[in-house]
Amino acid sequence: MTGRVVHTGQAIVDVVMRVASIPAPGSDVFASDSALLVGGGFNVMAAARREGAPVVYAGGHGTGPLGDLVRASLRAEGVEVLLPAHPGLDTGFCVALTDDDAERTFVSTVGAEGHVPVDALDDVVVTAGDVVYVSGYSLLHPDNAAMLARALPRLAGDVEVVVDASPVIGDVPEAALRTLLETATVWTVNEREVRILGERVLGELPAGAAPQEIGAQLAERLDTVVLVRVGPGGCWVARRGQLAMLVPGIAVTAVDTNGAGDAHTGVLCAGLCAGTPLEEAVTRANVAAGIAVTRPGPATSPTAAEITARLAR
Repeated sequence: MTGRVVHTGQAIVDVVMRVASIPAPGSDVFASDSALLVGGGFNVMAAARREGAPVVYAGGHGTGPLGDLVRASLRAEGVEVLLPAHPGLDTGFCVALTDDDAERTFVSTVGAEGHVPVDALDDVVVTAGDVVYVSGYSLLHPDNAAMLARALPRLAGDVEVVVDASPVIGDVPEAALRTLLETATVWTVNEREVRILGERVLGELPAGAAPQEIGAQLAERLDTVVLVRVGPGGCWVARRGQLAMLVPGIAVTAVDTNGAGDAHTGVLCAGLCAGTPLEEAVTRANVAAGIAVTRPGPATSPTAAEITARLAR
């Protein structure tokens, strides 16, 4: 079985700068390195393509130099672009600061990717084996949230709907969150995000609740798979009626954590649409994220051959 990854998120442009530390308010620092790169949802799509999956970008893109850069990068990775360019807006951008501890801080704008027409996915047909990817960031844009509220109930059913909660899941409006809760088949979250999502779905949580415990409770309540990424420790897999299981990660020296979660999710989606068993797909996703953090930049997911070679070691 080989399906497609249908990506409904946002590809934007990253203005990436490496700094010793995040500057204090009112100060000025010089970056030791900088680059203008396509990022955001592109990172997930590039990871899925490098793992061998067909990918369709069903998100917005703009008319202008940044939109041109996004389309060129998507073409280079072999991603099919579904929608026409927005006639009046360019693609948005994000300033991404990476410090000497490999942590990143973002300041983002919103462009054409945040203004997708409500009927944009009306003609999209999905079949068994396809994976629909949804980002929590989409729910912060009213136009995109309305589009997903209209499209997801129709698209869900015979396909996997993978929701990448993202750091903004706590800010998603209640009605938009309800759309995800009703259609998601797989949630992927990090340690911070699982607690935020848990508090929204389950109510107040004990201060010392472990990420895998919260993931297991969410899996029970939502009747979905919940994946909790715990950095180099790997990823907890929680299913309804089962104990959460840890799929280990790999030991690496991180130089840039920007895009690690995207690499993980892209490879995971590629595995699911290829019919790979979940634990095996998560294992490959863990390796992809581990390799990605050893490379500077946002879209640093490895190829399928690199993942296989690392597993063989």
